[in-house]
Amino acid sequence: MAGTLAEFFELDEHDTDVSTEILAGVTTFLTMSYIVVVNPAILSAAISVDGRTTGQTIQMLAVVTIISAATATLVMALYANRPFAQAPGLGLNAFFAFTVVLGLGVPWQTALAAVVVEGVVFIALTAVGAREYIIKLFPEPVKFAVGAGIGLFLAIIGLEAMHVVASDPATFLQFNPVFASDPIAIISVLGLFVTFALYSADIPGSIVIGIALTTLASYAAAALGYSAIDPSVPALDGVFLYTPASLTGQTDVVYSAAGYDITPLVGAFLSGFSNVDALGFSLIVFTFFFVDFFDTAGTLTGVSQIAGFLDEEGNLPDIDKPLMADAVGTTVGGIIGTSTVTTYIESATGVEEGGRTGLTALVVALLFLASLALVPLAAAVPLHASHIALVVIAVLMLRNIVDIRWNDLSHAVPAGLTMFIMPFTYSISYGIAAGIIAYPVVKAAQGDYRDVHAGQWVLAAAFVFYFFVRTSGILAGAL
Repeated sequence: MAGTLAEFFELDEHDTDVSTEILAGVTTFLTMSYIVVVNPAILSAAISVDGRTTGQTIQMLAVVTIISAATATLVMALYANRPFAQAPGLGLNAFFAFTVVLGLGVPWQTALAAVVVEGVVFIALTAVGAREYIIKLFPEPVKFAVGAGIGLFLAIIGLEAMHVVASDPATFLQFNPVFASDPIAIISVLGLFVTFALYSADIPGSIVIGIALTTLASYAAAALGYSAIDPSVPALDGVFLYTPASLTGQTDVVYSAAGYDITPLVGAFLSGFSNVDALGFSLIVFTFFFVDFFDTAGTLTGVSQIAGFLDEEGNLPDIDKPLMADAVGTTVGGIIGTSTVTTYIESATGVEEGGRTGLTALVVALLFLASLALVPLAAAVPLHASHIALVVIAVLMLRNIVDIRWNDLSHAVPAGLTMFIMPFTYSISYGIAAGIIAYPVVKAAQGDYRDVHAGQWVLAAAFVFYFFVRTSGILAGAL
């Protein structure tokens, strides 16, 4: 069996083995399994199904989340042979639920129709090589900065989940003001340093071991009666307490057999095409398309940089194959009832554990499918425990900045903006946009405008148009 897997996934050519790939797949799954709970929680605010309770709807959405993630990741494994995992994307699901459905009053079936159309367009563009061509137009400094930018982005996400940082009305971000009395913060930081120690000692599976130890400590603390303190809320008499469940990451949703019947969601997008305003629908599709395109491109480039997949020009060879996995996942997801599927930055954790082939992705897909047997199982690992892995990877991804020519402003400015904007706007695509817009401007200012490809000017103009559509209120006016 091991020999067959090694031959199919070309493990020897990628200098890896079955055990390393399995460990990498488990690591990636543990760091992204939160989406099984988070995606339904977000989408259930906008999607309601006649005859189903809220709890049953949430479970239905959990099931379709798992199916879409497993489908896309299986395509990634078996067709692209890359160690990238996919699932419905955060941010895109919030745009779906809160902006399109709740904010603009678009029926959720129509929003699903937009996702399906986006997926079909992606499949067509990928098949003819258009997406690969566009990604190759990314300026070199942007490609080399994406990895470090994603690292900073991961650090913010991880530190927030660990309760090390918290929101602040004046500075937007601050150190947790109740750190010393917050069990999540204390357990998370201890777990982080244990993981760093294990990694530095070259202990195999150090990230998984760190997550497991942090999880066990969290459940032990919850059993002893400790509760999580919310660092984002000014303390009243010193504390704001959650229930012990908030410390372990468990959910209060009761799962039932009826929640596994997803037939009301499957094909619901078809009714969404009726009475559609052409302009408004097109703008929604455009927004889904734009964010997913550049999020996926950025993630593939950044994670590939860690894995050593990029060529000398910063391009990922045969990138059309992982892009096709993303396109198929998005189309299937829209058909069965969930928002846009994209490549996950958490894939970097598995790559750092040594994952180099589709066998890593196959393990992730199989673990998603296994979680169908007991949906809450995927949420057994607390968010703060799994996210210590993101901080570990964030530190390691910063090593990539040595590839940037910092003494050349035409590289330093777009690279720096790419790195800064990603974490501060909570968006990979916004970071890429900043770098792509800055590159031709700086080049032209230096008198080197002839070095700028015409397509790079077009990309910059497209991003400016996107920001106009996204922030000017034109979407609301068109619907």
